Amino acid sequence: MALYVLRSDKEVAERLARSLLEVKEKIQSCSICFNLTDENPCSICRNQDRADGTICVVETPSDQLALEECGSFKGRYHVLHGVLSPLDGIGPENLRIGELLERIDAEGIKEVILATNPTTEGEATASFLFKLLSNKKADLKVTRIALGVPMGGDLKYMDRMTIERALKSRTPISP
Repeated sequence: MALYVLRSDKEVAERLARSLLEVKEKIQSCSICFNLTDENPCSICRNQDRADGTICVVETPSDQLALEECGSFKGRYHVLHGVLSPLDGIGPENLRIGELLERIDAEGIKEVILATNPTTEGEATASFLFKLLSNKKADLKVTRIALGVPMGGDLKYMDRMTIERALKSRTPISP
C-alpha cells in the first residue's frame, strides 16, 4: 500500500488520509454487543428479526464478521475483544465478560454459544466462560461451536488435537 501511495499523485494520498480519519471519527463500539459500528446500537442489535434469547460469544469483530458472512446464525453476538492470556497480562477484567453477564440477565438469554478460536487462549477463555456461566443460571444452556476436520480436509494431514476434537464433536447423520 505504501508503494501505491508513493507512486500516486498527491490527491490520492489526501483522499486516503481523509478516509482514514473519517473511519477513526465515525467507527465506534456498539454499546450492547461491542462490535464495531458506525451507528449505536449496531444494525444487528437493532434488528428485531434476530433471534432473541441466543448470544454467540466471539473474540474479535473479525470473528463476528466471519460468522455473520456465513449467514447461518440468526441470533445476537457479544464481542469480548480478546482472550484470556495471563502471560500477556490479560485477565477476565480486561475482556467484556462483565457486560456479557449483565446482558444474560437483562435480555433473558437462554443459550450462550462460545465461539472462541481453537487456540490455547481461546480454549482457556471458553473453559472459563463455561464454568462462570454454568454457575450463573440453572436454565442457561452453554454450548461450544464444533471444532475438527474442515470441509475438504484430509485426515492424513490433520494434527492429533484436531482429529481428537473431531471425534469428540461427532454428530449423528441425518437423512
